Amino acid sequence: MLPKIFKIMGKTQVWVYRRTGGRIGAKWRVGAGFRKPVPTLLLEHRGRKSGTVYTTPLLYLVDGADIVIVASQGGLSTHPQWYRNLCATPDTHVQIGRTRHPVHAVTADPAERARLWPLLVDLYADFDHYQAWADREIPVVVLRPRAEG
Repeated sequence: MLPKIFKIMGKTQVWVYRRTGGRIGAKWRVGAGFRKPVPTLLLEHRGRKSGTVYTTPLLYLVDGADIVIVASQGGLSTHPQWYRNLCATPDTHVQIGRTRHPVHAVTADPAERARLWPLLVDLYADFDHYQAWADREIPVVVLRPRAEG
């Protein structure tokens, strides 16, 4: 049931975000984000089987030139589709506000994840709850800037 809810909410948020250039939909205000809104981006990812381009709204953290996202899927036991798609095709784009950025996705190694996790929990405290519920280590994904083309 949860993945279906995420899908419907995500499609609605993408539609609104794109039409308003991020004026609406660029802050997550659910759960821990109610008191402390969290910035949201739009992640493009190509289906590893279908080749279809999808767009998913995700919370993000800026870490120097990098953008960091979390494959939490609300603490479910499986990785989200977008994460598996990024593993297959790591060169993609994100949209923040009206601006689209080319990025290369890499899963944080254990040391980098250990450094980033407290920053991510500070950004959105529910990430700690999701990790406690999940029977998997939730991947942290670093989106590194890349040149177009």
